[in-house]
Amino acid sequence: MLTAGELAGLIVATFWAILVCFMAVVLVKLARLLVETTKMVSELSDRVVPLLEDMSRTVAETNRQLIAVEAITDNVKDVSGNMVKITGVASTLFAGPVIKISALGHGIRAALARRGGRVTGEHVPSPRRALDGQAARGESGARGLSGRRGG
Repeated sequence: MLTAGELAGLIVATFWAILVCFMAVVLVKLARLLVETTKMVSELSDRVVPLLEDMSRTVAETNRQLIAVEAITDNVKDVSGNMVKITGVASTLFAGPVIKISALGHGIRAALARRGGRVTGEHVPSPRRALDGQAARGESGARGLSGRRGG
């Protein structure tokens, strides 16, 4: 029969063999995992390189388009500045004389109307005569916009 020391050695050897088998299984699975990971990394790098090249071309094209848009924006800015200048010149050249001509026409019509009503067909008294006429009749000049008293 087995002595106590031999029995303890047998139990330890059995547990040691089980531990070694368990570690061997773990190492085999770890080796498979490393092989699969290596394979996936190589496939990923095969896919990523063309993707990065496409991305680089896209960024370069976008930069080229942005430069073109910037040039267009600068041109639009110059055109709008020129339009402001042209508008100012046109306003100076046309608006000033038109206002002066219309003021002259209005002054001529008012002067002719005061002279005898030849232009409008009615006699418009001068402001001085109207005030003198009101004073002679004893009217106070309290008239509203309608020309009637109290209204």
